[in-house]
Amino acid sequence: MNRCIIGFHLDDEQHWVAELECGHNQHVRHKPPWINRPWVITPEGRAEKIGVVLACKKCDEGAPRDRQSV
Repeated sequence: MNRCIIGFHLDDEQHWVAELECGHNQHVRHKPPWINRPWVITPEGRAEKIGVVLACKKCDEGAPRDRQSV
């Protein structure tokens, strides 16, 4: 199911996580050469991605929300 990004935070391992409108979280790592997301390492890059749609596998699976304050 497609969901919009509403924010970002760092996890315990200092990897960037997108916060989705549905209450789920999704990692958006930049780990070349396997995953190329250089935009995630700057505040400006992350800000440009607010509102961008990601496919939420957790919604497809009916998983409970990662955050309750949505």
